[in-house]
Amino acid sequence: MAGAEITVGHGVVGGTFSLDGETHHVENNIWVVGNDSECVVIDAPHDVDAVLDVVGDRRVVAIVCTHAHDDHVRAAPELRERVGAPILLHPDDRPLWALTHTAELWDLDLADGDKVDVAGTKLQVLHTPGHAPGAVCLYAAELGCVFTGDTLFHGGPGATGRSYSDLPTLEETIRAKLFVLPDDTVVHTGHGDDTTIGAEKNR
Repeated sequence: MAGAEITVGHGVVGGTFSLDGETHHVENNIWVVGNDSECVVIDAPHDVDAVLDVVGDRRVVAIVCTHAHDDHVRAAPELRERVGAPILLHPDDRPLWALTHTAELWDLDLADGDKVDVAGTKLQVLHTPGHAPGAVCLYAAELGCVFTGDTLFHGGPGATGRSYSDLPTLEETIRAKLFVLPDDTVVHTGHGDDTTIGAEKNR
């Protein structure tokens, strides 16, 4: 497994996002990192089969949730059941998780600085609160990319103004945790197009 080519798989799936009594249609990115044998799934939006289409016949070693808004974790328990992999989430997002999943929890807590191993490479966990209290980004230094969930998008920070979010916290965490990464780091977002750290830093 180690030494085999590591790739970033991508798909898009539509569904709904609900919070504070409002529901909106959204298109979520699906990200799968690994080689031909094993992979990590980043977020589990909307539809398990859409995620499994990107996974293919590989073994899933972990389902890593960037945060617990329903459009990112709705399919996580079913995906866990289908592939036998643990769900990883930062515990500060427990209140958001409970809005979607009342009877079951995730398996392992994420913390700032943790490393998620897959196929001989590591995804470094960066705790990036603001969009959600337990939001994390996953930095793959060897691949030159970072998976930002809804923390940073092409065009600026993620949304705030809803429950459990805070714009000053988000802006500070982006400066402290993301804008210190190399400018050419590719940003794979939770929704929409890719960007780079340099492009967002210079807006």
